[in-house]
Amino acid sequence: MKSIARSFLALGIIACLAAPAWAQRLDGIAAIVNDDAILQSDVEEQLALLMQRAQTPPDSAELDTLRHQILEQLIDDRLIFAEAKRQGLTVSDAEIEKQVVAAIADAKERMGSEQAFREQLKRENTTEEKLREKYRSDLKKQAVGQRLMAKQFPEHKIPQAEAETFFKANIARFPKVPPEARLSVIQIPISADSATEAKGRAAVLAARKRVTGGEKFAKVAAEVSDDPNSARAGGDLGFFAMGSMEPTIEDAAFSMKLNQLSEPIRTPYGWHIIEVLERDTLKTRGGRDSLTREGKPLLEAHVRHILIKVNITDGDAERARALATRVRGEAAKGTNFGTLVRRYSRYSGQQTEEGDIGFVSMGNLQPSIRSGIDSLEVGQISEVLSNQIGFNVFKVTDRKPERPYTLEEIRDELPAAVAQVQLKDRYDAWIKTLREKAHVEYR
Repeated sequence: MKSIARSFLALGIIACLAAPAWAQRLDGIAAIVNDDAILQSDVEEQLALLMQRAQTPPDSAELDTLRHQILEQLIDDRLIFAEAKRQGLTVSDAEIEKQVVAAIADAKERMGSEQAFREQLKRENTTEEKLREKYRSDLKKQAVGQRLMAKQFPEHKIPQAEAETFFKANIARFPKVPPEARLSVIQIPISADSATEAKGRAAVLAARKRVTGGEKFAKVAAEVSDDPNSARAGGDLGFFAMGSMEPTIEDAAFSMKLNQLSEPIRTPYGWHIIEVLERDTLKTRGGRDSLTREGKPLLEAHVRHILIKVNITDGDAERARALATRVRGEAAKGTNFGTLVRRYSRYSGQQTEEGDIGFVSMGNLQPSIRSGIDSLEVGQISEVLSNQIGFNVFKVTDRKPERPYTLEEIRDELPAAVAQVQLKDRYDAWIKTLREKAHVEYR
């Protein structure tokens, strides 16, 4: 039952504890829990962290939902901490200070250098002492809350047979396989002019030369990478599985030798250089290899990168949109879709000559794309739909409806999944009693 705040504390990145300047200016009260105020800036800070990690920006309705969920979790956190104090649960100052020292050291390492760390503090209008104090406060609440949770909800392992029985009797309580659509796509990326392209490639080659010349990758990434989230972590993208990353980056990540620097890689976002640190097989909770639908082990790679963005002008975007609109018009009039794919599409992922990219989970599509595909019948052509890469025209060639998971599909994960469902039931009932005894006032 980790809260949003606690899950981010573990990252040890400055931005995870220092609210952005715009959030600090928000001084309204979102809620009162007994005598403790939760500020609007507390909510916005956590929302900003989620936004930093989101692959696609949520729409306004989703933002409102996220704000509500964050506020409810912050209320629960305050209630848990208050209950822990009431029960006399504590952690030693020495234990917390040890964690603070480790967190600060980790932040400096992720930034690449002491100087980069200092510069980031300055950009976020804070000091190391203020950062340490915030670490102390949040880590203490985290540790005391975890101590209470461990006492209140001791770990309970569910036997396989019991888990299967529970699943069969409560299938509706488990997530479903999202609906899928088989899609063909014509993708028109927004591309810059040749001079801008050349400038971006020269910049990434200069960054590569610094690394091959002996400078630390993390230092160069922190100084020049245009991906702010990974730059704070020395370019680290963490682990990702096959099928979850931009295709050209993914192809390199799963084919390069470890600890070697790539040549420049062009993606719709700009020019990259990457280094693959580790590769492994993604494991299930049961410790077995995760498998693809073809029964092959699902791999994951640990990668870091440096990105040099290629600036796109409004004129570049208008030119791409106009082409996509014309191509969509041809498709709607009955021109063979495969012919248009071969003539115009610059899709960088795997697809057939007819543009077929196979079945795609609707749950994995960004909202703007999904809304443009949801209402289409098999055989219909979408309007021009935009994403971060450019403009897309889709054809739906087949559909699979949402369905429950079969027992065979989730058998290995079932004991842990059932334990989580039952834990949530107990947690929700317990939190309800804490709320009934407390004064919670929304503002």
